[in-house]
Amino acid sequence: MPTTTTTDVIDLILADHRRFEDLFRGLRDRTNDRAKLLGELAQVLVAHAEAEESEVYPALRRYKNVDDDEVEHGAEEHAEGHVALLELMEVQDTSSDKWEDALEELVTNINHHLDEEERTILNDARDTVAVARRQELGERFTKVRAERMEAGCGSIEHVRELVAQTKDRID
Repeated sequence: MPTTTTTDVIDLILADHRRFEDLFRGLRDRTNDRAKLLGELAQVLVAHAEAEESEVYPALRRYKNVDDDEVEHGAEEHAEGHVALLELMEVQDTSSDKWEDALEELVTNINHHLDEEERTILNDARDTVAVARRQELGERFTKVRAERMEAGCGSIEHVRELVAQTKDRID
């Protein structure tokens, strides 16, 4: 992961979003080690979502100009992303049409979430939340994300657990 000097939670989240896009490009290239790239994506994607939901989203709900419904919708989209991620992880043959279809479903799902989150939650937070508070949230986000990655949050077993726990959010 590229090192960054910022601790602003918005900048950190946006950096992860760009990383997801880079990994998607790599996953679409049949000459790459797709299984390895999928493992990397799963790690950072799950850690990112878990850190947002535990540290960032609860803090942003306290600000009147950050829409609570958008924050809740962001968490619902994380759950949908976990379902799409699991579907891709469960396809063994990375050169199959089934794998390609599952990848495109994941990419579509995550890109939709990134676009909405950036236009609503993050823009509102940049306008509303003081820089010092965003830096504090960034430090907490970074810490939790690193802890989750160290714990192996991108394993297929953990993603299955997440999907089982969040089925009610998306049904």
